[in-house]
Amino acid sequence: MERGVLVRPSNEVYIVGYGAYIPLYSIEDGEIARVWGRSAALPVKEKAVVGPDEDSATLAVQAARYALRRASIRGEEIGAIFTGTESKPYAVKPISTIVAEAIGATPSVIAADLEFACKAATTGLQALLGLLSSGMINYGMVIGVDTAQGRPGDELEYTAGCGSAALILSTKSEEAVARIEASSSYVTDTPDFWRREGERYPNHAFRFTGEPAYFRHIVGAAKALMEELGRGPKDYDYVIFHQPNSKFPLRAAKMLGFPKEKVLPGLLSPIIGNTYAAIVLMGLCKVLEQASPGQRILLVSFGSGAGSDAFSIIVEEGAPEKRYRAPELEELLKVRVKIDYAMYAKFRNLIVG
Repeated sequence: MERGVLVRPSNEVYIVGYGAYIPLYSIEDGEIARVWGRSAALPVKEKAVVGPDEDSATLAVQAARYALRRASIRGEEIGAIFTGTESKPYAVKPISTIVAEAIGATPSVIAADLEFACKAATTGLQALLGLLSSGMINYGMVIGVDTAQGRPGDELEYTAGCGSAALILSTKSEEAVARIEASSSYVTDTPDFWRREGERYPNHAFRFTGEPAYFRHIVGAAKALMEELGRGPKDYDYVIFHQPNSKFPLRAAKMLGFPKEKVLPGLLSPIIGNTYAAIVLMGLCKVLEQASPGQRILLVSFGSGAGSDAFSIIVEEGAPEKRYRAPELEELLKVRVKIDYAMYAKFRNLIVG
């Protein structure tokens, strides 16, 4: 098979803190279908929606604060912040500097926003592996966040949700939540989803979404990583794939030889929608809330026209104790305010005067 590039940190790099945030509001897909007269099977049950005072910057800050709580460090100790997103609130102004100010990391911090489709956050994660293993910084933060857009009535409106997740990494093993063993990337220019400059909503090519886009890259990255590490499906306890819907991750798992039970613990898209750059990191946060020390996680992202990044992660001894230092995703999912399409349209500024 075609091979991906394998990245092994020269020094061990650990996840020492994590946090995810979901907006309070949600809309059921059935309500969207009611408005547009659609009766076909729906891709998700409901999706998260930002309120009128929320955007990708506010979501990113909240996830960052939760991650700091679990890491038990101060914001000023963070040496780098990378934010992956497709939905910045400003066309010319980054999110990472806003986060850095909000958590007290400025001015001595590396900060950058990454726009690399839905795998922007995992690309930032790979960049942190290099900075940390080389000794350039002591702590680094990567954030995945999106308030995903979808044209009214389009298929994407049923699946595009809102959410954020942040990870804090370090080479310090004390109270580590998990260790990142290695990463593999599988990249081609195969776009099935895009938005031109000046356009408000993205477009997508239906015929390329599964093959050759999603499955070729997810499977390619996962296989390359497992082959280089000499591992197989039996060696992993949890599998987290990019989640454009609920069907694709399960099908990819079957193609790779994983039972669906290993996918379901981190499957969030049916209840919050596809949060794009945030979804795999949110899935990782959900799995870390229940995984036991010694268990192994396979995480694979995907971005349209950007490819896939795969990571092999081992849960460490600090995972159980750190879960309760910040709200867990399961707690946030229990507190939901469902809105109708009229309120959704108001919150999302779909009515233009």
